[in-house]
Amino acid sequence: MSQSFSSHRPVVAVIGGGPAGLMAAEILSAQGVPVDLYDAMPSVGRKFLLAGKGGMNLTHSEAFDVFLTRYRERASVLEPMLRQFDAAALRAWAQSLGIETFVGSSGRVFPTDMKAAPLLRAWLKRLREAGVRFHMRHRWLGWDAEGALRFATPDGERGMRAQAAVLALGGGSWARLGSDGAWIPALAAHGIEVAPLRPANCGFELAWSEHFRLRFAGQPLKAVIAGCIDTEGVEHRRQGECVITAEGIEGSLIYALSSVLRERVARDGSATLTLDLAPAKPLQRVIDEAGHPRGSRSMSSHLQSRAGIAGVKAGLLREVLAREDFNDAERLGHAIKALPLRLLAPRPIDEAISSAGGVRFEALDANLMARKMPGVFVAGEMLDWEAPTGGYLLTACLASGRHAAQGALAWLQSQKS
Repeated sequence: MSQSFSSHRPVVAVIGGGPAGLMAAEILSAQGVPVDLYDAMPSVGRKFLLAGKGGMNLTHSEAFDVFLTRYRERASVLEPMLRQFDAAALRAWAQSLGIETFVGSSGRVFPTDMKAAPLLRAWLKRLREAGVRFHMRHRWLGWDAEGALRFATPDGERGMRAQAAVLALGGGSWARLGSDGAWIPALAAHGIEVAPLRPANCGFELAWSEHFRLRFAGQPLKAVIAGCIDTEGVEHRRQGECVITAEGIEGSLIYALSSVLRERVARDGSATLTLDLAPAKPLQRVIDEAGHPRGSRSMSSHLQSRAGIAGVKAGLLREVLAREDFNDAERLGHAIKALPLRLLAPRPIDEAISSAGGVRFEALDANLMARKMPGVFVAGEMLDWEAPTGGYLLTACLASGRHAAQGALAWLQSQKS
């Protein structure tokens, strides 16, 4: 970043008004550093607010060692950030904003009113009182030849010089809310390595028959166990619920396995997802129930009364199995306990809850500063990590924003000597 700035107090530019950027602005301004925060949208926190519409899931209360595993291969690099700002610290931070939280039956942590807007309002009030200056409708374009930041604004392009910058522009999902991945060329032009953005926490496409699509699209699929095998041959299983869509299948159960399924599709061209449609019953009992004499009853009535299979579950069996399979209790029982669905592709990244890929940690130092651009720090979903839903995404965004800001403070101090 350019060092030619007239003020004796260094100004830091935070680019991106999501959770990571807002947290970076909070840490910096709390230390008396002047902060200019820029965002391309008319207001900040748009994705944060939309994510909170169904109940604002802030974090997860499970033990830290288990919590950390949710970040898979990036757990080790995120660990120092998450230890400094774990679930307990996040709850204490929310409380400092006047937001009380509670732990739900699943272990997820929510504000008591389940809403995101009151937290965001209190947070913005704190930031404004700390002197953070907000610049809306400023789309970042990169740097000019002199190292100044470039922005497209309603009044035309403008430049801004800063002693340091924290980039927190989000990943590639939900472009209409500001996360469009348009920052990639600007970083690549300066030799900052970026892993391709891919959909995460996403649905998948299947080749449903027209009959099945018309009858069951939009129907929830409850009380099932989903399973798949990753590219290393390790089996993954989760219990929960999902939704049949016109294009395929989505929902929290699918999102929890989406990284594994996405990698299998990328390697093999498709992925097999198995569904246990009767998880409370062992295989042999299901086989015995399927083979029980049904007399004059229809197969649908028989499966509903003996195995609890009805509605969309029965529809899935008819979609996947051949007619003769219903007359073979062994084959039918195995299908009920492990019905194979062939997933053809993840849904487009703009439909995904989050994205994988981003600025590689190898291109950054331990403080999240770009090795090839001293004074430039990266945080949030711009970084190359992913996590399932359940509060893990928000926690890591906040923790990385905090970490990048602390790195910027240390770097600014080092420039004084």
